[in-house]
Parts: sequence; structure tokens; C-alpha cells
Amino acid sequence: MQLNGLIYKFPKELKLLIAAFVVVLSVGFYTGLLFVGETSGVEPNGIEEQYLGNESDEDAKVMKFKKSEREMLTIIHTHILSMSFIFFLLGIILVTTDLNRKLKIFLLIEPFVSVILTFGGLYFLWMELTWMRYVVMLSGILMTLTFTTSVIIVLMQLFLGKTPKI
Repeated sequence: MQLNGLIYKFPKELKLLIAAFVVVLSVGFYTGLLFVGETSGVEPNGIEEQYLGNESDEDAKVMKFKKSEREMLTIIHTHILSMSFIFFLLGIILVTTDLNRKLKIFLLIEPFVSVILTFGGLYFLWMELTWMRYVVMLSGILMTLTFTTSVIIVLMQLFLGKTPKI
């Protein structure tokens, strides 16, 4: 079955449904990033402070305490499950786009690697392997770039028709 480029042949109703889904999914994804920015400042030390606390920092504006194991397992469990669904559903749509095979495979698989690195990294950070804050930050950035790229490609091919092959 030929899926590459199938997105161009979808009926208008399906294209509108996909576009609405991708836009709402993006609102949810980027709202989550705003939350991360508010809680960690999107910097390695802020990420570490969010999970390990800052009780020893006398200059801290907001006191934060180390997360309990139960809190960490809840955060990791819910995020891995929900992010898996997000990237699976976006991936199903992305499969139908007209893209270079290697780029498409990268955009399909990379988010799952980043999900494991990001949230597994948070657990190891919580276990006080503090260098994992860099892994968490880099994998989170890559996950966001992959999500954004996939959304742009899907929306462009839904509404602009055939675009130059990437």
C-alpha cells in the first residue's frame, strides 16, 4: 500500500478534521512547554531544582522540595503514556505526507527516543545523577523541534497541496 503522498488525496472533510486535531494538539503541547518554562525556567539548574528541590538555597524566591518517589513515578508514567499517544497519532498522519524516506523515518521514530531520554532522564536526575539535566534539556529540545517540524509539514501539505519534496 502506497502511503507516501496520500495526504493530498484526502477528502476536504478529513483534511479539516486532521487540521483541527493537529492545531488543538499543538495548543496542548505548547501549553505544556509554557508550564515547563514557568516551573523550571528552561535551564539545566531550573530543571534540577524542580525535581531535587532548593531547600539549601537561601536566596531562592520560591521554596521547592525534592519530589517524592510517588510524585516522580506519576509524572513519568503519565508523560510517557500521553506523549506516546501524541507522537503515535501525529506519526500516523505524518506517514501519509510526501517526504524523503529518511527524514520521515527520523520524524516518526525520534520523538519516542526523546520521550524515553527526557522522562527517564528526569528519574535519573531525581536519583541525583545531576548531569542528566543536560540530557533532559537536549532531548526535550529535540522532541519539540521534531513535533514542530512534523506539524508544519502536515499543515502545509494539507492546505498548500504539493510542496517541494524535503
